[in-house]
Amino acid sequence: MSRIAVVVKGYPRLSETFIAQEILGLEWRGIGQLIVALRRPYDPFVHDLHRQIAAEVLYLPEYLKDDPARVRRARAWAKRQPTYAAARALFEADFAREGNAGRQRRWGQACVFAHELPDDVTWIHTHYLHTPCSVARYAAHLSGRRWSFSAHAKDIWTSPEWDLRTKLDDAAWGVTCTRVNVDYLKSLTSDPDKIELVYHGLDFSGFPLPDDRPSGRDGRGEPVRLVSVGRAVEKKGYDDLLAALALLPDEVAWSFTHIGGGDLAEDLKERANRLKINDKITWLGPRPREEVIRACRDSDLFVLSSKLARSGDRDGLPNVLMEAQAMGLCCLSTRVSAIPELIEDGATGVLVPPADVPALARELERLIRSPAERDRLGRAASTRVRARFSTEPGLDRLAEKFRKVL
Repeated sequence: MSRIAVVVKGYPRLSETFIAQEILGLEWRGIGQLIVALRRPYDPFVHDLHRQIAAEVLYLPEYLKDDPARVRRARAWAKRQPTYAAARALFEADFAREGNAGRQRRWGQACVFAHELPDDVTWIHTHYLHTPCSVARYAAHLSGRRWSFSAHAKDIWTSPEWDLRTKLDDAAWGVTCTRVNVDYLKSLTSDPDKIELVYHGLDFSGFPLPDDRPSGRDGRGEPVRLVSVGRAVEKKGYDDLLAALALLPDEVAWSFTHIGGGDLAEDLKERANRLKINDKITWLGPRPREEVIRACRDSDLFVLSSKLARSGDRDGLPNVLMEAQAMGLCCLSTRVSAIPELIEDGATGVLVPPADVPALARELERLIRSPAERDRLGRAASTRVRARFSTEPGLDRLAEKFRKVL
């Protein structure tokens, strides 16, 4: 039976459990896949999800200088193909608008991809509409295959409109994981019906139900345990969270655990030192999902202070919020992107405006002092997220779409 090639930027990645979950779920539904990664993994761990995936992985050269002989062979092969002129014209048109080394690299990676693509791969599907999509699109035209996409967050909101329009009109179809994304992408294409909302959801089988004995910690004795999971990058708003924590009254007892890597990790630690709160913070760095679950089970309140980055980057529908809610952990977050699609303010969690440090501090203090409110919101969130955001409907829909082309 034929397979699809699933293109990702890097594999495996700790921050992309939703992609691993999708690949594994499609395997369980009989969809054969070849994972094509633009770079090898950098994370120090893998999730148990990754260990269950059987698909083989084709790693492209991250930089063309990494394997010049491989790139030369691929380029020579590409020039002999009847599809070369048309595929090269697509690249040239893009390069005229974005004439940089990165765009040249995508063409070289696409040549390697198309050259080494096994014959039983009959369709190409790319995660993200930015660089992985460029490689997938050029390779699809070079190899005479059609292609589709899954769009998420950064790839949408940091890509120029001309690039999105070009790719949307060229793709056979695409899915994205939030209503906000759907509305925006539909506005950019001549065929909006090809774009569909498919929540990536969550496989809840690995997540325990809410504890029968909720925490009674209220900030007067043992510290209330706050936790957050996310990369230390601008859009996660950890600078705002640290500032809000520093505003909490001295008599309120709290501790905060952060899980995740990211370019701003050291800057955040220095900021916490300047705010004189670092003695209450544990920085765990990246951790596998099993440890994330344990940390959430030991905590009282999950906080994710997402906001719009200066580049336009923003969260989509953060898996970590769904994971925390599934376990009955009360969540405090912000009204950014699709987070209000997941959290009903005052009913299944609490939302504040993004980058509003005083509002974040007020809600932090209120929830720290209110264990009964945390328990009410957490239990309501668990019921709702398990009912409405299961991964099964989305995986069934994707499997249905792929079966039509295999």
